[in-house]
Amino acid sequence: MRENGFLTTFRLEGALAVAFGIALVATLAALFIGEVLGQMPCTLCWYQRIAMFPLVPILGIGALRGDTGVRIYALPLALAGLALALWHSGLYAGLIPAAIAPCTASGSSCTDQAQLVLGLPLPHLSTIAFAAVLADLKLLKVSRA
Repeated sequence: MRENGFLTTFRLEGALAVAFGIALVATLAALFIGEVLGQMPCTLCWYQRIAMFPLVPILGIGALRGDTGVRIYALPLALAGLALALWHSGLYAGLIPAAIAPCTASGSSCTDQAQLVLGLPLPHLSTIAFAAVLADLKLLKVSRA
């Protein structure tokens, strides 16, 4: 049974809006932690920010225009960010045998208790955010078919 066009459009725009919201919250949280709390990000956190920050305008413009084709532009960034976040989480959890370098000589490290948000370390939260954006982008593909 085929859904009518309104429900399909509503579902597509909803998935796009949710992906935008996740990217926006993740970006604002990263900026708050760095700029307001003064906790400098480590190298892997910087690389994840490089992947997350552009998702805000890309997904935001796509959501405003109702353009689900934005998936093509967002997908590589979200996949790269997820790969980095998984690597970072593996380092944090000790699954990858290498130490996480402190963010700065005088700053906190990703292994510091001060880096926990809602009881979760930042690398895990980044993994969750990128995975959620990718799940929403996947919905855009499934719903278009």
